[in-house]
Amino acid sequence: MEIIIDFGGIVLKKVLMVLTNSSKIDDEHETGLWLSEFAEPYVAFKNKGYEIKVASPEGGRIPLDPNSLEEEQPSEWDEAISKLENTEILGGVNTHDFNGIFLPGGHGTMFDLPDSRELSETLAHFAENNKVIGAVCHGPAGFTGTKLSNGKWLVDGKNMTGFTNEEEQQTGLEKAMPFLLESKLREQGAKFEKGPAYSDYVVADGNFITGQNPQSSASTAKAFIEALG
Repeated sequence: MEIIIDFGGIVLKKVLMVLTNSSKIDDEHETGLWLSEFAEPYVAFKNKGYEIKVASPEGGRIPLDPNSLEEEQPSEWDEAISKLENTEILGGVNTHDFNGIFLPGGHGTMFDLPDSRELSETLAHFAENNKVIGAVCHGPAGFTGTKLSNGKWLVDGKNMTGFTNEEEQQTGLEKAMPFLLESKLREQGAKFEKGPAYSDYVVADGNFITGQNPQSSASTAKAFIEALG
């Protein structure tokens, strides 16, 4: 069932954005959300008129990967950044009310999203009701803990992309990761596609939208909007 809100003939669709709470890779490396992968889609969704809710497994303030911060962020990101101060706990959100779900990346996603039971249940609902699912860069790490009611992995048979093994090796952090995202997705049956390292690359498989890296954030949001309508 499509969920809409009607205000005097204006129909608003609802998008749930789920972010990481993880702030550390190890004692030497801080991590968190990659800011542009959240802010660029947030602005695109807001400009489209969607109602947006921002949640995380634990709720509260979202840590930012320090490598994703510039000296000065674009002013159009101000509202998005303000939403990071106090996110809702995912388990307290009626996720069935939403038309689409979007998972931004950052290395933090590799450490908490795969183990979130609430996220797994939410993603299975979206997939089995043909709702729009999107993610960019390391965001698809959130898919890796999800099986559907038929016992298959969420990504099994999906044409998709995400942060590649080559890109991870270039960060120098591949040995600190709990798994390599590209490898894990392939193991679960994904038809993984990729462009050149750090190029803008997006794959749309029906209502399943994924982007490869931070350079793909805006294009992934555009494809997500096209799928959501």
